[in-house]
Amino acid sequence: MKTFKLFSLDVLEDNQSVEVPLEDGLALNKEDEHNTWLLEAYTYLDLYDFFNKIYSENREIIVEAKITKRENAPAYFQTKICSLLKFEQHISVLLEGHLRRNRSDYSELLLENLLQKGLEGQALLAEFKEKMKSKPKLKVKN
Repeated sequence: MKTFKLFSLDVLEDNQSVEVPLEDGLALNKEDEHNTWLLEAYTYLDLYDFFNKIYSENREIIVEAKITKRENAPAYFQTKICSLLKFEQHISVLLEGHLRRNRSDYSELLLENLLQKGLEGQALLAEFKEKMKSKPKLKVKN
């Protein structure tokens, strides 16, 4: 099992992104035969109702996570909430899921996004290079 710092977390739902401000967080690659990951987000109490609704409906959600540092490309996970704990001023959300490789390669998503904006030629290349450095958030289709 390998453990990493969870640097940022966003929940992607209904063509929008909900940023989860982290007080702390961990990403654990279980390195099992199912390629399972655990993501723990220690965040603020005001997000309890948001996560509790998802948890009570037993829904799968896609999350965008940056691991270790801001400059890293985001990884996308198909997850379910397996634990939701409430503390005085914080909550702990434990997500279990799998890395999405089929449509989640950041460079592919970025290129598709730029092509949809109508960029081509040198403008496409320049914008692609700039965005690969800054790594803006992208929408991912469920």
